[in-house]
Amino acid sequence: MLLLVTGAKGMLGHRVVEVGLQRGHDVEPTDLPDLDLTDAQAVFDFMGELRPDAVIHCAAYTDVDGAEADEELALRINMEAASHVAAAAGLNGAFVVHLSTDYVFAGDADTPYVESSKPKPRTAYGRTKLLGERALGDLGTDYAIARTAWLYGAGGKNFVDTMLALGADRDEIDVVSDQVGCPTWTGHLAPAVVDLAERRVDGIHHLAGGGQCSWHELAVEIFEQAGVECRVNAVTSEEFVRPAPRPAWSVLGSERPDSIRLPPWRDGLTEYLEEKRR
Repeated sequence: MLLLVTGAKGMLGHRVVEVGLQRGHDVEPTDLPDLDLTDAQAVFDFMGELRPDAVIHCAAYTDVDGAEADEELALRINMEAASHVAAAAGLNGAFVVHLSTDYVFAGDADTPYVESSKPKPRTAYGRTKLLGERALGDLGTDYAIARTAWLYGAGGKNFVDTMLALGADRDEIDVVSDQVGCPTWTGHLAPAVVDLAERRVDGIHHLAGGGQCSWHELAVEIFEQAGVECRVNAVTSEEFVRPAPRPAWSVLGSERPDSIRLPPWRDGLTEYLEEKRR
């Protein structure tokens, strides 16, 4: 299979490239400045020449707070660029796997959001990602949407690395305890999205680390597994005011009988920390 990966320099994208190569696929990685996905003609020309069998679209504007200040830019990348990629892929018969987020939901539930749960984003980032999802549905291209949450891994800024850096310098830190979600390691997510591309399983899929925890619980687990002595104080979101409100509930579940279940979030953390030690 000839697999095109957008956002290939990113935290998830570079891992998807690795998995694709390991499985024996021909992989074409692309990212800025090589290809500007907001340039429709450039995307159509590139896709027409490459003619991939599948596209895993990892490229996105992911600065949640930045999107509040510049929603137009976030929209151009998260909706318009996604539309260009999907339309060009459809013209060439390629299957698209589009990465999305828990931020498409309001974050006010108390049971896991499943694929049929009604989206109701409360941030500019969430709105633009939801519009990106809907753009795919309007085009008629064969596609899958892979929503995930609380992503971390090598090659990008993430919560685990931030905690480890803080724990090395401080005796105690404050972490919010009233936001709950599913920590997801790229090492588990990347094979799952490649699976979707290989099997061409269409529709919406929720792919996140199994189980749930708060940011506070995650920080405690990070330090415990890493052997770091640092006290973690539980605080509320009101003590960490940010431009974009963070969802109180970001737990993703699946109702699909063919769902891909990722390992428990603690297992992902263990494997990531082991990987960092190598």
